[in-house]
Amino acid sequence: MQADVLAVLQRRGAPMSAYEVLDQLRDGNPRLAPPTIYRALAALIERGRVHRLESLKAFVACRGEEHRHAPIFSICEECGTVEEAVSKSITNELLRITGQSGFAPARHVIEVHGQCARCESKEAPA
Repeated sequence: MQADVLAVLQRRGAPMSAYEVLDQLRDGNPRLAPPTIYRALAALIERGRVHRLESLKAFVACRGEEHRHAPIFSICEECGTVEEAVSKSITNELLRITGQSGFAPARHVIEVHGQCARCESKEAPA
């Protein structure tokens, strides 16, 4: 099931809710239920193959080469495009800052909302 869920997310290439994933997979298995999808997503997140976009309550396939990283997501509020980036220096700085108070983060997700270059150029005056 994990392979099927991952394949759906990779094919879509955009954020999907668990129910959207379920709808895609139900065609071949009408008795498929939400808990099965959520379990598969949880396992894929644990393995670093999928990320949960907290602000969108959606999931995306990891686009990074290394599956154990702290991604930075740029989310276009106009068209919904999501870009994934990784910055070891930002990750290290977050760990340094949180570590100063003795806090041990279990995970961290950075989501930046705005406009992608394509949408920004559409709105630029001619």
